[in-house]
Amino acid sequence: MRQAHDVATVRTAEGALMASLPPGTLMDRASFGLAATAAQLLQRIYGSHVVLLVGSGDNGGDALFAGALLARRGAIVSAVLLGSSAHVTGLAALRAAGGRVESPDAVLDADLVLDGIVGIGGVGELREAAADVVSSIPAETTVLAVDVPSGVDADTGVVAGAAVHAHVTVTFGTWKPGLLIDPGAQCAGVVELVDIGLGPWLPTSSITALQAADVELPIPTAESDKYRRGVVGIVAGSVGYTGAALLATGGALRTGAGMVRFVSVAHPAELVRARWPEAVVTVLKDGSELKEGSDVDVLAAGRVQAWVVGPGIGTDAFAARLVEQVLSASVPVVVDADALTIVASRPSLVSTRTAPTVLTPHAGELTRLLGLEPSARADVEARRLEHARAAANALGATVLLKGSTTVICSPDGVVRVNSTGTSWLATAGSGDVLSGVTGTLLAGGLSALDAASCAAYLHGAAGRIAAQDAPIVADDILAGLPAAIRSLR
Repeated sequence: MRQAHDVATVRTAEGALMASLPPGTLMDRASFGLAATAAQLLQRIYGSHVVLLVGSGDNGGDALFAGALLARRGAIVSAVLLGSSAHVTGLAALRAAGGRVESPDAVLDADLVLDGIVGIGGVGELREAAADVVSSIPAETTVLAVDVPSGVDADTGVVAGAAVHAHVTVTFGTWKPGLLIDPGAQCAGVVELVDIGLGPWLPTSSITALQAADVELPIPTAESDKYRRGVVGIVAGSVGYTGAALLATGGALRTGAGMVRFVSVAHPAELVRARWPEAVVTVLKDGSELKEGSDVDVLAAGRVQAWVVGPGIGTDAFAARLVEQVLSASVPVVVDADALTIVASRPSLVSTRTAPTVLTPHAGELTRLLGLEPSARADVEARRLEHARAAANALGATVLLKGSTTVICSPDGVVRVNSTGTSWLATAGSGDVLSGVTGTLLAGGLSALDAASCAAYLHGAAGRIAAQDAPIVADDILAGLPAAIRSLR
């Protein structure tokens, strides 16, 4: 599991470590790791032109000492000084090794640019001079960022203005949240973690990213039967939206549900019976067939260990009754798609529940759940961690915020970021599959946080297996789920 620590925690750990070491040891370790990565990127060091973008702090010092190491191996190293001062010892080491200070135009013919403008303490926009230099780096030039790309908030991933878009980021001691969460993660490129000895001084973090070994799945034993493996109820689909019913049911079955109880009106129910004969189907009268004052009884479909409600059900009064009934159950519930719109207008349906609830919004749906104006969607996307945490806290639910990076937040502030996936997953029906996967893991006994984060991992892995750098449809994700599960073994 990749742990990411905030800046304050890193600073405290660095202080404790430095107190136990001779002066300069920590910077030596960081600059050596940085220079080693730069050498790999250059392939041929002798005669290559390396440009250092140097700020005032220790981040700039790391770049200068790394530049000195590269210069000693025959690289032509130029430093562009962009701070009010430069690390005195680092600059002296660079000059002693044959490096020189040059104008910002040096980036125009660089083979490699080392970004040491702003370290993990940088907040807000880059200064104008630094922003101008960053924007002038040719697109074909390889860029290596020191610790965090300049312009990226290390704690949140927020990018307030111009930022370095690195091919590789070398980060020291531990991951930073801004390297995992978009838009900052998109600026970081491939992240290489260099161990500088911080481990003993770092506490367990509340922000992590699962790796394959961390993904828990309910595994059947010799004593298992379909009921012990987990029964998931799915309320999905309507006359106008039938595909969501098929995809959510498929997601649940392909993830290993012992049984799926599917509940919907006649047309999607017929299609589910035909496509997924394993599902136990209950047909409801739709709103037009109900007599005034009568009610539907979703829970009469039978006992389940978890419910999924929302994909393709619509947002009319009939759909609202379905959502209300499911959320009145005493078992875990996944709330997706149209059900999120209904909950946005009646948040108490979720906030008053005592059983675990997982909400699976995209940025637009999260905007509505938070009661914000539609125009606030851009800010939600820019500040994904902040808004997902706010929703989880306000609604007392686990929030799985879908998007370019999936952020999962529990009500107690624990955060997981999904590291799998592909941009090809941005396709209609993809989220319906995810809701079915999440429901099965909840029904199998996983906690809301574990179910949501493991589902996101599996869904992303299945999409990556299916896509192979080519377009996919949601049905391909279903086909990729067994291979994704096998890959964990």
